[in-house]
Formats: sequence, structure tokens, C-alpha cells
Amino acid sequence: MEPMNASAPFSARVYAAARKIPRGKVATYGQIAQMAGKPRAARAVGTLMRKNKSPEHCPCHRVVGHAGALVGYGFGGVGEKRKRLIDEGVSFAGAKVNLQKSLWRPTRRRSRA
Repeated sequence: MEPMNASAPFSARVYAAARKIPRGKVATYGQIAQMAGKPRAARAVGTLMRKNKSPEHCPCHRVVGHAGALVGYGFGGVGEKRKRLIDEGVSFAGAKVNLQKSLWRPTRRRSRA
């Protein structure tokens, strides 16, 4: 996983992290907050996902609650979010995303010493 630019605004770091989530995978709000350098800011990530104006460039539908719950979606509601995730191959267990199968686990890049 590439380090985030710590000097960039938090919102820019959040949107950059969300853009890295591959098709067929999801990340949690807390995971994105951690990647953006503020591990206790999951709610702020949710607010930024809600304010996202460009779902084609920032796949906010791939960001879910900590237990896989589909939480809000400003582009057609939670039903549309679920449909988009299913279309991408995300696995569900009932109403929640099956995080064991579909959670994105970015790999850390080793620094060259």
C-alpha cells in the first residue's frame, strides 16, 4: 500500500484511498480513515462519501460499515449500492457484505533501503 501524502487535505486522502478499492472488493469506513491518517475518523469518512459528487471517479459504493452493513448511498439508496456491489462480484451473507470474502486487504509496499 502506498503511503498517503500527509500534507494533502483529509478529504483528498479519503477520496484517494477510496479510488484504490478494486472492483469486487469493499473497504470499511474505518479502514479508509486509517489509510487517510485519521484512524478515529470513520464518521467523517462517511460524511465525505455522502458528499461525493462523482461516483464514476470515486467508487463510494465500495465503502461499507465495519461489520459489512450497507450504510447509506446517495445515488439511489442502499438497494442500488447492493446492486452495484453484486454486479461487481461482492459476496453477501444475508443483508451484509461477507467481509471474509470481499474485504479489500491492500498490501504494504516495502521501502527500498
